[in-house]
Amino acid sequence: MTAQVDYLAVVYTATSGASAELLGSDEKELVQLVWQLVDVKNKKLGRVNELLIEPDCSDLTEEREEEDVVEESVEEKRSGADCVSTSTSFEAALNLFHLQLTNEVNSAGAGTSVYLCTDGQLHIRQVIHPEAASKNILVPDCFYSFFDLRKEFKTQFPSFDLKALNVHVMAESVNVPADVPPMWDPSSALDPSAILPATAAVQQVQIMANIILALLSEPNCHTFSNLERVSEKFESGTCSKMEKVCDNTVIRARGLPWQSSDQDIARFFRGLNIAKGGAALCLNAQGRRNGEALVRFVNEEHRDLALQRHKHHMGNRYIEVYKATGEDFLKIAGGTSNEVAIFLSREDQIIVRMRGLPFTATHEQVLTFFSPGDGPKETCPVSGGKDGILFVHYPDGRPTGDAFVLFACEEHAQCALRKHKEILGKRYIELFKSTAAEVQQVLNRYSSAPLIPVAPAPLVSVLPAVSLLPPPCGLRDCLRLRGLPYTASIEDILTFLGEFTHDIRPHGVHMVLNQQGRPSGDCFIQMTSAERALQASQRLHKHMMSSQRGVNSRYVEVFPCSAEEMGLVLMGGSLSHTHTHTHTRGRSGTGLSPPPCKSRRKCCWELGVLRDCRVGGLLPWGQGFWVFSNLVLWEDEEIWVNKEGFKNRVLVCVCEGVKSLKCD
Repeated sequence: MTAQVDYLAVVYTATSGASAELLGSDEKELVQLVWQLVDVKNKKLGRVNELLIEPDCSDLTEEREEEDVVEESVEEKRSGADCVSTSTSFEAALNLFHLQLTNEVNSAGAGTSVYLCTDGQLHIRQVIHPEAASKNILVPDCFYSFFDLRKEFKTQFPSFDLKALNVHVMAESVNVPADVPPMWDPSSALDPSAILPATAAVQQVQIMANIILALLSEPNCHTFSNLERVSEKFESGTCSKMEKVCDNTVIRARGLPWQSSDQDIARFFRGLNIAKGGAALCLNAQGRRNGEALVRFVNEEHRDLALQRHKHHMGNRYIEVYKATGEDFLKIAGGTSNEVAIFLSREDQIIVRMRGLPFTATHEQVLTFFSPGDGPKETCPVSGGKDGILFVHYPDGRPTGDAFVLFACEEHAQCALRKHKEILGKRYIELFKSTAAEVQQVLNRYSSAPLIPVAPAPLVSVLPAVSLLPPPCGLRDCLRLRGLPYTASIEDILTFLGEFTHDIRPHGVHMVLNQQGRPSGDCFIQMTSAERALQASQRLHKHMMSSQRGVNSRYVEVFPCSAEEMGLVLMGGSLSHTHTHTHTRGRSGTGLSPPPCKSRRKCCWELGVLRDCRVGGLLPWGQGFWVFSNLVLWEDEEIWVNKEGFKNRVLVCVCEGVKSLKCD
């Protein structure tokens, strides 16, 4: 893009922390701002200005505070600047900079078009904008467009490597004298985390200004045309699953507050340009935000700058930033539904998510729910009427209880959010501010095909639910401990096992965590043999366990299990949930393995006679289901099956020693 440039303001910033290529990576505040005006047409240099930011201390007197914390001097200071000013706040410093720059341009009288020029991207993108966003300060317009001197130099001299360029290299190439002190020579092996002396910033600006004059003069006669722009706001949008997303443009942010939105993410990365619709909040298995987000930037350069904000803060929480892939982003934000694309095609709309709707809810009921109240402040009309409401359905058309609603402006959306947990029908409705990526993700989650393909329909109308548990034929050389104290440690578990500790395989203790990363109360232990696992379960079942970090003791259930069952749980599956419930006259199923047999009669698990159970003669493809693989079957006893799952079903149980199978 070619822009009319009358003046260039060479700008250099310094913080109280790292410098050079690590500038801004440590969240330190701006302490020094130096600039010099370059008259592009007349090829003249203005005076060197230095602005120092000295935070207001509590011991300042009232008289000092009333002086508006600005001091100016036109005489040369020790730093070498022609004009030195002091400000007590970041906001006041930016306003003072803009005022002085405007006055100097107006007094020069050679034009009004002025752009900033920096050595690289860090001064504007990683220092000015992030600090302004964290302090909720509006930045003057001049900071939203600037020239990168390195890129302009690269345009004039294509043979140079952009990543290897610095002021020292550019000065040598255009024969600009650069009396660079060793302490801040960019070509030296100086630690980037070191703080530069005050004189370094002034000397840096002076050298940059002379490099610009050399580029403007013959024989180079360079024209500054590659204007860098900083996005003023984040643009929401949609992304197709067929779209190609470069791996080098995506990051994963972790540790976000659960109530954060895509606008909060954009504010955290202020100064860097996020692609349209490029902020996608991740949801957990329950459809709730899990504190992670995938962010897509416009190019690799901005992605690399985003990685430097690793462990920067959003409020009181630090955010971890890692590399991600384009495939990761498309899994979260990509969509193929035309209905969703049409719904999200309206720009500048605020999206609100409704959760917990009655399954019979209609468009009219939702419109009535958001109908205007008595006063003007309660007005929250849905944008587009019925077209502004998107219900979420399962693949078979059943409603999920979720819906997304569009509002024309932030004021209407905030009014709608105040209806959080109000009643619609007989249910209270949860309301959350949402994003286009979240709409895609929720629709993808509910509309995706099941992991196990649906088999052809049998002769009967409904089949009993299928258990995904592994068959019980595996070697049961592992233990499952259920009901552990949540504060229990591995040392507590080893103490509980006592003499059986010697039978544990190396690294054989596996704690099971829930989706929040906290202990679930379950643990798996790999033993050296099935015999010792069985002995441990019989001896320790329902014994008490205490934790060194807790005051309460709990009895712990101990079951033998196979490595396959253990692996299923550790990979995120569940062995405790089943669609059927069985009951015997003596005891009930445990959900994983039967409790140790303390009766003279042997359990069918121990006898090894439970083989298979299938719907007799009704499955033409001959597929068997292990629907009883997690149930206790006793020899010479009847099996009673809950009528909810097997009413009016003809079942054949291939079990030796089982007298009959009856429906309750």
